[in-house]
Amino acid sequence: MGTAVLFEVHDHVATVTLNRPEKKNAINRAMRKEVQEAFSQIKHDPEIWVAIITGSGEVFCSGKDLLEKLPDQDSEVMSNDELYLYLRFIYKPIVIALNGPALAQGAGFALNSDIVIMSERASIGWPQVKRGISSVSGPSYIPHAVPWNQAMGYLMRGRFISAADAFRFGIANEVVPHDQLMETAQRWVAEIMENAPLAVQAIKEAARRGQELPVSDRMYLARDIANNVLRSEDAREGILAFKEKRKPIWTAR
Repeated sequence: MGTAVLFEVHDHVATVTLNRPEKKNAINRAMRKEVQEAFSQIKHDPEIWVAIITGSGEVFCSGKDLLEKLPDQDSEVMSNDELYLYLRFIYKPIVIALNGPALAQGAGFALNSDIVIMSERASIGWPQVKRGISSVSGPSYIPHAVPWNQAMGYLMRGRFISAADAFRFGIANEVVPHDQLMETAQRWVAEIMENAPLAVQAIKEAARRGQELPVSDRMYLARDIANNVLRSEDAREGILAFKEKRKPIWTAR
């Protein structure tokens, strides 16, 4: 990728690390381009089955680099808003490990991931109102994740949701001591990887695509996706392994 984002793949798991700690991982154009490249590889590389996103330093991401001056249009690089949606509709499991505060765009990444693991030092927030500006990810996502009055209480005051409150609201799956963050994220990944990757991706696809549909349409969509998975080699392997009382060997085919 480059230096602003570290990217590695090991045993079908991609790890993406925001790596501008001296700037609190504020997202400038260079980092945004590297994040885009990482997300694209996760989406399209069949050898990647699960991804972990984290940050280096004390802050996961402080949001957009407000000191960078760029033209409004940039045909080569997605906007932050486009990156949220791109991440949201990658149908592979995304585990985000928040090593510190996830603010503005960083919070948008957290709320568009599937599993959220938070260090006890982490928080989620949208401080834009303190700078005289509004937010996209805040009003787009947090009022749909927590009760309205709680969402407005955080957004209108520019206050941060602590790790403990994020867990209480159901935003975080687990909150752990800081030195156990990556170990915990990897445990979640290992548990996901015990299952057939195509089936896991199908679950996410059906859930994401069906979120805004009426229940009957959601069910027909989920049935079509499930039927496709039934024709896979992994489906045959899963049934055979069950009959033979052994652990299945998945190939994502």
